[in-house]
Amino acid sequence: MIQSKLPAAGTTIFTVMSSLAQQHQAINLSQGFPDFEMPQELIAHVNEAMLRGQNQYAPMPGLLPLREMLAQKVHELYGVSVNPDTEITIAPGGTLAIYTAITTVVRPGDEVIVLEPAYDSYIPNIELNGGKVITVPLQTPDYSVNWPLVAQSITPRTRLIIINTPHNPCGYVWTREDMQQLDQLLAGKDIYVVSDEVYEHLTFDNRRHETILSWPNLRSRAFACYSFGKVFNNTGWKMGYCIAPEPLMKEYRKVHQFLCFSCNTPVQAGMAAFLHNKDHYLQLSAFMQEKRNYFLDLMKGSRFTLHQPSNGSYFQVMGYEQISQQSDLDFARWLTEAHQVATIPVSAFYQQPKDDHMIRFCFAKKNETLEQAAERLIKV
Repeated sequence: MIQSKLPAAGTTIFTVMSSLAQQHQAINLSQGFPDFEMPQELIAHVNEAMLRGQNQYAPMPGLLPLREMLAQKVHELYGVSVNPDTEITIAPGGTLAIYTAITTVVRPGDEVIVLEPAYDSYIPNIELNGGKVITVPLQTPDYSVNWPLVAQSITPRTRLIIINTPHNPCGYVWTREDMQQLDQLLAGKDIYVVSDEVYEHLTFDNRRHETILSWPNLRSRAFACYSFGKVFNNTGWKMGYCIAPEPLMKEYRKVHQFLCFSCNTPVQAGMAAFLHNKDHYLQLSAFMQEKRNYFLDLMKGSRFTLHQPSNGSYFQVMGYEQISQQSDLDFARWLTEAHQVATIPVSAFYQQPKDDHMIRFCFAKKNETLEQAAERLIKV
């Protein structure tokens, strides 16, 4: 019998809840994907690339025109210069970009700090590489970082810390002070950073996305990972990229070439052409903030508790302590089966389940979807 490399891992909570939603014909506010259409202009660009014959392997790091457009975007948004030839690699999705970065630096026995609740791929990625996970809980109700606790968790064996802003699952957006704390904490230490910034264009209430690329000392040790799916509303295309300084990217590409070698060529060509349309990504925050606000307005008549409005991402966490004392997993299942609205229990984002009676809603949906969901949730 095969010996599992991930004995504690089962089917992801996203698959479980989406399958349950389908089974009970529930409105799916669980998994993080939009139910509205992606830009038709982008589809046209990809189709044109296919018809032009751009259907064979792309270069291993990705099409240079796409990398050049990304470098231009980073410079315009953050004032940071990135070499498109040596510091950007296109990946088949943000999740694999993160896995590749972790695999590049983590060796058996290395300690990796994970701030929980955390996106569910981080810990299995570390374990597959023989690393030891050191979890540090975020502070409720806003899920901000407990910096003294992070400092206490660093040991001589700490190899990597994974950060995520805007935060999935709970919507916290790091401040300049957070980056400053990390910068000071890692100064003089041989510790790398994987910075998950896939929701960089989704920050609310005039909050600015603080990218690790803007901090020279942090950038020198960091892999910053991004997702096209969260920018173009096409999560099913599974396209992302990683930015890292040349010495780190050289090692990253050694791993990347044997995981996937290269990514979808016509999609890369189409995205390179569409990135000239800056209005799309510059307007994303305002667009999604309207979705968040509309969902929160619709939920005002419910018994769900809003502890903190989401600062960014697709997600809003809410409590249900006035409704039930069930575990959050049992409550999420019951909500799907009895009221036909699927959510995600926040305990699923901890290595050792921590149940604060909180569930996560995805509000990246059509207004009609949010209205139908809220109508059902108000009756709970």
